[in-house]
Amino acid sequence: MKVSKWGNSLAIRIPAELVERLGVKEGDEIVEQPGFAEEKQVLLQRKPSAEELWEKLAEIRKRVKRPEGYKFDRDEANSRGR
Repeated sequence: MKVSKWGNSLAIRIPAELVERLGVKEGDEIVEQPGFAEEKQVLLQRKPSAEELWEKLAEIRKRVKRPEGYKFDRDEANSRGR
């Protein structure tokens, strides 16, 4: 990969093979992986879309076991936070 000047910034051109492996397309955002920081090294990942995040949340909600007959009460929950 080659670093090039792009206006006042620098850009890295990603080869097609890597684009395919990463599953990125024009307009996707790339973010630094939290918790991974070494000198002169970063781990990058494609930023998940809102739809992907909602799907992940739905998967988590399926795994959460609630007691039989459980019903969320917003007023009761808010009163505990006071």
